[in-house]
Order: sequence, then structure tokens, then C-alpha cells
Amino acid sequence: MKKIVLASSNKGKLREIQAVILDPSIELLYQTDLGVKDAKETGQTFVENAIIKARNACAITGLPSIADDSGLEVDALGGQPGIFSARYSSVSGSEADEANNQKLLSELSDVPISERTARFYCAIAYLRFTADPTPLICLGSWEGSILREPVGENGFGYDPLFYVSTHKCSSAELLPEVKNSISHRALALRRLQKLWPTRR
Repeated sequence: MKKIVLASSNKGKLREIQAVILDPSIELLYQTDLGVKDAKETGQTFVENAIIKARNACAITGLPSIADDSGLEVDALGGQPGIFSARYSSVSGSEADEANNQKLLSELSDVPISERTARFYCAIAYLRFTADPTPLICLGSWEGSILREPVGENGFGYDPLFYVSTHKCSSAELLPEVKNSISHRALALRRLQKLWPTRR
């Protein structure tokens, strides 16, 4: 069984990644269980940050690594919060999600519903080793719009504000198995799984 490190301490992301990658030949390990702290996200794009995080986990553990960098792009805000989605409000810890959502609602307070289009974007990086010169990069996006108030109890992050028109509800109202079949992260991970046989 091949051991691969998940380079994240975000429990919501970890749950979703594990739910999609159901490969009996792979053992997914949490970086926090191996003493790996989150890398500083100094990149200018989702792809750069995903590579930074995966390389950090590889360097410390000596194992292959998967990293996810993802976020919300809102058209009316010029693509913000983008790569700063998790730290949009500058609040950290357990209160970050609510603070980020409240800041987003404040920024969009004068924007009509018809102009609140947005998408979740995800970049997945898979590195076989620290100096891997050809990391696998898989991308996924999920179109939606931003509601005027949070709805739903599932998911994490901006899920309560992200309206999914195909299902006529917020992302936070979707059952986990439904979200994990249509989300930006699920799409990127399925692409990774198709490419893995040539790289593992």
C-alpha cells in the first residue's frame, strides 16, 4: 500500500479528499499526524500555493504528497477573495469561516443578485518527492452565485453563501456525498486519479 501525505490541516478539506479518493492501494496520511505544520502560502496563484504546500510535506516526511489550494472567486469583486479566501477577514481559528462570510456579505451589500456570480476554484498538486520537476497539477471549478445570507449547516468555509443553481440550494444544504460528486475539489481529484497510474 502506497503512503501519501495530505498536505493540509483543514479538516473540511481532508474529509472531502478522503471521500473522493477511495483507492485501496493508497494509504492517506494527515500531515499533522506526522508533525508537519502548514507551509506559508507565498505564491500568487492557487497552483503555486498547492505546489508549495505539497513540497513542504514531501521535504519533512520523505513521502509523496497531495496538496489542495482552493478558494472563492467573486466576479463583482474582481476575483476576490481568491487565494486569500481562508484569510479574507484576517481572523484565524474556529471563528474564521463566519468572519470571512460576514466580510464577503459586507463587500457585496450593494451588489444585486444578478451580478453576484462566483465560482469555487481548486488546484491539486501531487509531488512524488521534494524536488519533483514535473508535479501533477489538476484543476477544477464550480460555478454559482453568492446569497444575501448564510443558508445550511453542512460543509465549511463559504458553503453557506454559495448558491448552486443546478440543485437550487446552497452548497451547505447539499448532502456531503452530493457535494463530493459535483464540487471543484471533486473534479480536480478525479482528474488526478486518472493521471496517477502513469506517475506512481
